Amino acid sequence: MKFGFFTDTYFPQVSGVATSIKTLKEELEKKGHEVYIFTTTDPNAKDFEEDVIRMPSVPFVSFKDRRIVVRGMWYAYLIAKELELDLIHTHTEFGAGLLGKMVGKKLKIPVIHTYHTMYEDYLHYIAKGKVVRPTHVKYFSRFFANHTTGVVCPSERVIDKLKEYGVTSPMRIIPTGIDIKKFERPDITVNMKKTLRDELGLDDDNIMLLSLSRISYEKNIQAVVNGLPIIFERFPNARFVIVGDGPYVNKLQSLGEELGISDKIQFIGEVPNDQVAIYYKAADYFVSASTSETQGLTYTEAMASGVQCVVEGNAYLNNLFDHVSLGRTFETDEDFAPTFIEYVESEIAPDEAILKDKLYEISATRFGNVMLEFYEDMIKYYEQLTTEKEAADSIERIKVKFTSLRK
Repeated sequence: MKFGFFTDTYFPQVSGVATSIKTLKEELEKKGHEVYIFTTTDPNAKDFEEDVIRMPSVPFVSFKDRRIVVRGMWYAYLIAKELELDLIHTHTEFGAGLLGKMVGKKLKIPVIHTYHTMYEDYLHYIAKGKVVRPTHVKYFSRFFANHTTGVVCPSERVIDKLKEYGVTSPMRIIPTGIDIKKFERPDITVNMKKTLRDELGLDDDNIMLLSLSRISYEKNIQAVVNGLPIIFERFPNARFVIVGDGPYVNKLQSLGEELGISDKIQFIGEVPNDQVAIYYKAADYFVSASTSETQGLTYTEAMASGVQCVVEGNAYLNNLFDHVSLGRTFETDEDFAPTFIEYVESEIAPDEAILKDKLYEISATRFGNVMLEFYEDMIKYYEQLTTEKEAADSIERIKVKFTSLRK
């Protein structure tokens, strides 16, 4: 089959959405399907990319590193028509997503949508939350989702929120899988991990806490930093390493200085993709207090790398870390420090058998299989809806004709 993905963000832009799309594209292609990406232009993109159709775009108002389509939509439609797509999968509710819905309607094919972003967590970026309100998000999300054939929800949190919004389209929970091999990395030796720790000024006695994400307010790294004085009091040899970049770096640095712990916090910045796994494997614990994730790929990346995690829980994460050997979740920001201390002192060893079972659950292979099943179900559902609509229209025409004859 031929699938068209419509998205406002794709590589070289780095994001969880872009990673999810690329992972799914590769898995579907392994199964013999064709996938075409309809997305925005990017000044850092290659001049020619096979299977990628880029439309002129501009930076989004409050997210300068994200872009939105402004023209070229008719051109994209003509290409989609020529490709004879079987299904469209939208990954944004805005520019390219709206285009995908229009193209699907014109071509009379099903349109599937993945609700990647919990927008209520990001309203502070738009006029400091004074213009767009949660009610606006509710109505727009409901309108968009209810005009698609079906909706992919990365976690239970998303499906619960969409039901609360009043979404009635078929929905299915399908977490994004990851390429396990990129993080298992048997090629990463003990010496390589030691070298990295040496570069960070850490020896074997230091406990390395790792954060790896975009550094923004909603990632809530500040909650981890606020809990560090208690942790450092119990474990003076602990150190916090923050990998990533973003608009909240300066405020986190200032917070560390205010708490008098800046000498035990390191800001690394962004690192190349092929080095991410080394940081995971060099760490003793992966930590996060984010509450804005629909799913959060860094959690599964950390798990696949074999590092134990202490993270703020939700329905998805509580299920993901369902065995104590994998890690532990906590309920509130204030629970981070005591939960971390208790977990470290418990000295719970990793369990290879438990991890092995979990790895398939979070794998890209399973992700591709489950998504393809959903596509096939939605194609049948769309055909059923079309048949029912045609039958209803036919009956209505007969009624109109019969009424006119009686007159």
